[in-house]
Amino acid sequence: MQESLDNMYRNALLVRQRKENLNVRSQIDGELGLLDVVLGQNVTPGQKIGQINDLSDYKVEAFIDEHYIDRVRPGLAATFDRQEASFDLEVRKVFPEVRDSKFRTEFVFTGERPDNIRSGQTYYINLQLGQPTESVIIPKGTFFQSTGGSWIFVLDADGKKAYRRKIRIGRQNPQYYEVLEGLQPGEKVIVSSYESYKDNEILVLQ
Repeated sequence: MQESLDNMYRNALLVRQRKENLNVRSQIDGELGLLDVVLGQNVTPGQKIGQINDLSDYKVEAFIDEHYIDRVRPGLAATFDRQEASFDLEVRKVFPEVRDSKFRTEFVFTGERPDNIRSGQTYYINLQLGQPTESVIIPKGTFFQSTGGSWIFVLDADGKKAYRRKIRIGRQNPQYYEVLEGLQPGEKVIVSSYESYKDNEILVLQ
């Protein structure tokens, strides 16, 4: 009887051990952010069934227009506003692949973290590509196809005539050209297509 009791005890321990082996454990402490498994599913060792978010620190992913891919590099400073406060970030990694005219970057916090931050939230980041400067800028337009950016039609003070004037264009982004020479702040220009009157020196506006 004692031998039977011992066998039953060992069998009970074996059943408990097998049951314990059915528990799925993460290698790190964190928050379960994704669980892709259903009741009755057969899970093999090493199969990915979920995602654990490490709450000890965060990173921020941003998608940036490919126009800036040559200017974005690790170490650049950035900020974003939340809870009526500004938080500092730094570019940690720039991914070279471009998809849908955008490339992916990773940022890390360099100071305080926002309270109650959650995975998947959306923020609008201010990324500083260089020291801020004051410049004369004009909207991008189809005039560039006719002039190559070497000249532009500038309206006179009363807006009834436009005169051809040489300019020099510097930096650009998807929306604007920087004008280094030829324009003064406040002057109005024509940025639509010049194809039908590109040989004229003066335009009379009606």
